[in-house]
Amino acid sequence: MSVDPATFARLRAIAAQLPQVPGIGKIEISNDTIVMMMSPVKRHELAVIRIARQLNDQLPQTHPGHLAHGGADLVDPVRGRLRNPDIMVFHEEALNDEEAALLPHQVLLVVEVVSASNPENDYLTKVRDYSAMGIPTYLLVDPRKGTGIVHDEPEYARREHFAFGDTVTVGPWTLDTGVLRTYS
Repeated sequence: MSVDPATFARLRAIAAQLPQVPGIGKIEISNDTIVMMMSPVKRHELAVIRIARQLNDQLPQTHPGHLAHGGADLVDPVRGRLRNPDIMVFHEEALNDEEAALLPHQVLLVVEVVSASNPENDYLTKVRDYSAMGIPTYLLVDPRKGTGIVHDEPEYARREHFAFGDTVTVGPWTLDTGVLRTYS
C-alpha cells in the first residue's frame, strides 16, 4: 500500500523537528503515525551487541563488504515507512552516499529485540512493514519470554520459532541464542 508522498514528507519533517525528549530512543513512522520509542534497557542492548557480533564474524565469508549495524534509519517513501531497526545487514558502501536513510533493497536482514514497553509493535506492525518493504529476513528476539521468530521466504510465509539456547539458522548465518538473556 502506498501513501501520499506529501503526507509522508510532512511527517518526516515533523519527526525531524521533535525535541530531544529524555527517555525517547527512536522516532519511526508507520501507518501515517509518528511513533516515539522509549530508550532501550541494558539487556536489550546486550542482545543487540551479541547478535551483531555473531553476524559480523560470519559476514566476511557469506557477504564480503557487508556489516551488521544498528543506528541507521530504513525508509520506504513509497509505503510511507521510516524504521530504525536494532540491527540491519547491508553493504558498508551504502553508508557512503548523501541519502539520510537506507532503502529496503539495500538490506538483507533486519533484527528487532522486543522492548518491554511496546511488544506489539515488533510482533505485528514491523512484521507487516518489513514484509511489505521486501526485506528478505526479519529476526525477532524477545527477551521478555526468552524466545524469538525467524521470518523469511516471500512475505514471511515461513516462521521458525526458537527458544534462547537454541542454535538458529537466519538466512545463510547461524546464531547461538544461548548468549542471550531475558529481561528478568
